[in-house]
Amino acid sequence: MKGKRFKEEQIIRILQEVDGGKAVAEVCREYGVSEQSVYRWRSLYGGMDLAELRRLKQLEEENRRLRAVVAAQAVDIQILKEVNSKKW
Repeated sequence: MKGKRFKEEQIIRILQEVDGGKAVAEVCREYGVSEQSVYRWRSLYGGMDLAELRRLKQLEEENRRLRAVVAAQAVDIQILKEVNSKKW
């Protein structure tokens, strides 16, 4: 799979140029991307600034860690139920 060429911070700066009044075609030529990429980025990151992007990444990381904790607890609960269901 091909790696990402631009980081999220760079994408937001490119979108800010477009929102600032530059033509989409001109920005695409300048950065070597297709217009479709700019429109896709706009749907993903439209209206965000760098602080919001950092907060989003932080929340996504926290969500990932919490999901792992919940999954581990679910396994522990299942094991305890299995042990308690047996007659000793």
